[in-house]
Amino acid sequence: MPDLRPLRPTDVADVLILNEENVTALAPMDEARLHQLRAIADRFDVLEVDGSFAGFVITFVSGVDYDSENYRWFSDRRDRFYYLDRIVLHEGFRRRGLGGFVYDEVERVAAPYGRLDLEVNLIPRNDGSLAFHARRGYVEVGQLGDDEHLVSLMEKAL
Repeated sequence: MPDLRPLRPTDVADVLILNEENVTALAPMDEARLHQLRAIADRFDVLEVDGSFAGFVITFVSGVDYDSENYRWFSDRRDRFYYLDRIVLHEGFRRRGLGGFVYDEVERVAAPYGRLDLEVNLIPRNDGSLAFHARRGYVEVGQLGDDEHLVSLMEKAL
């Protein structure tokens, strides 16, 4: 049974390892950055399945002092929004419906904000994530980046 719960000190090593394994699709994160993000995030949750670490998710509300260029793009254009910064599932837990489980919860929390905003990599291309978000009703509202790293800025009205 999946469980989405707040990050505990005992989860830090697992989160850092998983982030590093997927760093091409994410932003780098060392322990100091993890604690910095945790301090300003609305949620920094761990996904656990039958007691095993399966992934993590970080979200932010509008109006926080977050230095992410992608977050700032939405901040410059929206007064009120909920932002999904990153979600990572451990390889052994993918293709089990867990992404949908996490998104159901994040979208529920985001509903009072009227929208959930996020980005998906176009360069390097993340076709699986693009297809997942299209199936859930996300639409592109902009792009940010260059020939080395380009993201699709997406949102879903809730």
